[in-house]
Amino acid sequence: MSHVGVPRGTVRKRRSLALLTTGVLTIPVLAGCSSGSEETSRGVPQDIAPAARQAVSDGSTVNWAVDALPATFNAFQADADSATTRITGALLPALFPMDASGQPKLNPDYLESAKIIEREPKQVVLYKLNQQAVWSDGREIGAPDFVAQWRALRGKDSAFWTARNSGYERIEKIERGADDLQVRVTFSKPYADWRSLFSPLYPKEITGSPDAFNDGARTTLKNTAGPFVLRSVSKAKGTVTLARNPRWWGDKAKLDTLVFRAVAAGDRTRALADGTVDVADIDASTADRIALARRDRGNNGQPLAHGPGSETTPAGALRSWALAHGSDEEAAEIAQAAREKNRKAVVAYTAEQKALRAFAVRKSLEPAYTQLALNGESGPLADDRVRRAVARALDREELARTVLGPLGLPAKPLGSHLALAGQPGYKDGSGALGDQNTKEAQALLADAGWTRGGAVQPPKDTKAGSEAEKKGAKGDAPGTEEDAEKEAAEGTKDDKEAKNEKAENEKKAGQGGEEEKAGKKAEQDGEGSTAEGSTAEGKKADRVSEDSAASRDEGLYIVGEDNKPGAHAPARAASTGASAVHVLAPARTAAAQSAALLRQAGALGEDGAVAAQDKQPGGAAGAYAPVGTAAPAPAAAKGQLGKDGKALTLRFVLPSGPGSQSLRSVGDKIAAMLEKIGIGTEIIKVPDESYFKDHVASGAYDLALYSWPATAYPATDGRPIYAKPEPATDGSLLVEQNYTRVGTDHIDQLFDQAAAELDENAARELIKQADARIWAAAGSIPLFQRPQLVAVDKKLANVGAFGFAAPRYQDIGFKNRQAAGSPADRKK
Repeated sequence: MSHVGVPRGTVRKRRSLALLTTGVLTIPVLAGCSSGSEETSRGVPQDIAPAARQAVSDGSTVNWAVDALPATFNAFQADADSATTRITGALLPALFPMDASGQPKLNPDYLESAKIIEREPKQVVLYKLNQQAVWSDGREIGAPDFVAQWRALRGKDSAFWTARNSGYERIEKIERGADDLQVRVTFSKPYADWRSLFSPLYPKEITGSPDAFNDGARTTLKNTAGPFVLRSVSKAKGTVTLARNPRWWGDKAKLDTLVFRAVAAGDRTRALADGTVDVADIDASTADRIALARRDRGNNGQPLAHGPGSETTPAGALRSWALAHGSDEEAAEIAQAAREKNRKAVVAYTAEQKALRAFAVRKSLEPAYTQLALNGESGPLADDRVRRAVARALDREELARTVLGPLGLPAKPLGSHLALAGQPGYKDGSGALGDQNTKEAQALLADAGWTRGGAVQPPKDTKAGSEAEKKGAKGDAPGTEEDAEKEAAEGTKDDKEAKNEKAENEKKAGQGGEEEKAGKKAEQDGEGSTAEGSTAEGKKADRVSEDSAASRDEGLYIVGEDNKPGAHAPARAASTGASAVHVLAPARTAAAQSAALLRQAGALGEDGAVAAQDKQPGGAAGAYAPVGTAAPAPAAAKGQLGKDGKALTLRFVLPSGPGSQSLRSVGDKIAAMLEKIGIGTEIIKVPDESYFKDHVASGAYDLALYSWPATAYPATDGRPIYAKPEPATDGSLLVEQNYTRVGTDHIDQLFDQAAAELDENAARELIKQADARIWAAAGSIPLFQRPQLVAVDKKLANVGAFGFAAPRYQDIGFKNRQAAGSPADRKK
């Protein structure tokens, strides 16, 4: 399952120029970092219910959920995605797949050996192919296939529609060895990551011409060389069906057929329960459902203590029964319909829970990590001191616990951009940036010119508002920016805030008196009213409540502007630097909206600060105030930092989909941590489908959470992600995949040196140095390795949460010990 925040096609295609996606999604203390020699680390093991092949039955079908049908079967095209990678892994040769420790490992199904045989004057690699390896049409896999793929991907022929793939351009020539089963590859300059090449390997029929490469491999693969072959693709059913390859020379596939079925993330619980799929990546809520189903196995038919109706109290149930059987026919009809709807929901939920008992949740850490990206192209974050302050304000351990702790997975902060815990060469390099330290973060901001009084603007002529408001503004004005700074320096800030608070309380007391009078009048006017009138008033209050809730969704306008509520709010905040939280003066309709205001007050902390999750573009949730109503400046009131009359507010873009809840929870915690050092955040929630392409990749953000996959080739795959952006002829920036727009020449040089270093230990040292410099630049802050949760039929073996390792599709199948529900019965 792909995640919001993970660029499309990045699972295997980080060597390509364009890697766009959805992602998560997707955070620990900069403290706890190490220095010195190689750090020993242990990754979380894979969880796949391993079983020997003799313990796995032959035959049957497995249905495996994917997010969507692949846009292409050509893994080297820019729109290849996670489904492309998953499916081609069962169909095409991978010469050096990653093992459980995240290292490339020679695949004996295709290679007898592969090694560097010459280093001087040029690097030469000799591949000796498995003599039994053939394409599904019976032709031997050989040198012509290597030559055709090199010519298609080296970048010299623009007729091939492919993202640039690093490494192929370094090849000078490819020659046949003693026979077609020996391939000599000569490089024009040294290339340490040569094992990354020719995986997957396509037949020359596909890579030999632009037409076949561009179009022929998008919708089908007629010639393959894996344990399975492509049988059919059905867009109507949303399935890709693979069948056992009769020409496969390796271990025979245990399954007859393997079906990849497109199932949206939100539909997977139902798909598991109704038997549509046997294997599916899931989120934490579905994992909880499966855990509850197993726990409830022995409840002897008693009603479930969770799900629909579980929160109904005895008193509530009695009241519902009384309404359904009462004398008021209209109320009884409504109550009976509600009870029937609830009964059906309980029956459906109970049936789903019973079906979910057949599944287990396999858990590990995904070979990908979530980072906080800081866009350094413009605005406050263009200053490295502000970026470093943001990084040093984060309690990354708390953020990691937020996501990983509830799942029972190790909640340890990730310490590297270029390796994950458990991989060779992993070292915590966060010490180059420094530990989490609030005081030092504040000092960095002060050094950059952001101060408590910096957001206060000089008084301006006011035309709108009543005379009383103007008079009050004169009496309560906090003073000029110069006065504020002077008072702060003299230590009189607390006295000033006390005066402001007192004045504000007096104003509220006056307003409260008016509301009390209005309330008494309403009571007098309402004497003798009927029960029907009371019901009407209740409905009116409900409408007010609904309108208030709708206003929170739509955003609010700043007092004094005539724009539609919510319109242009993000643009306004971005252009003015104003805080996303606008303090609104009470409207004349405040009495009618008291319920909404009380709910809003419930979202405020003791100091009156709006909770991070309630901050929205366009203002705080609450009543609208009429145009012209005066509003105090929030930055000065809440201690937010500013400079030159502008508050320090950052646009924090987050995905809004139901599968991104954990990402939003992390975002809310980050916003609260930044608020403590005086940085405001304007949280902007956008649809999942546009999150990455329209916001992250385009640079329309200050802060964002998204993920990058792990790699066994950091020198090759890391460079485009952290390369220094270069100016284009039209004045824009060429960022490759560096969406933070933060980079240095030194980092680029270290990557280039590592890519050309054939000594593995020396190359790893260069990568560690590059990682330290990336930490110091503070454009990307690694947070945590992402959780991997996979629901699997309990009778299946050798499938689940694979961690780093590539699946061995030929070993997947149902365990031998079966009675009812045997493999023959599992065909779908």
